[in-house]
Amino acid sequence: MKPISITRDIVPIAEFKRSISKWFKGLKNTGHPLIITQNGKPAGVLLSPSDYDELVYRKSFLDSVGRGISDAENGRTYGTEEIRAALAARRSKE
Repeated sequence: MKPISITRDIVPIAEFKRSISKWFKGLKNTGHPLIITQNGKPAGVLLSPSDYDELVYRKSFLDSVGRGISDAENGRTYGTEEIRAALAARRSKE
């Protein structure tokens, strides 16, 4: 995802509503996310579908890594022989 430009990528909601098509074309051409404000405060962010997918994927990956670290810290791990036995048991059921 491209970095946000304060002068170019922040727009009041009234301006956004007047020119929605223009903002979507700009997003498609530049790839810059758009911060939409309401009453001077951030109210939403417009991202390209690929940027959104990337954020969701990264969050999912980082959550998974966090769960793995937590499992390791709390002793919820398996040794090599336990894994081999579990895999062999699964294969024999197939």
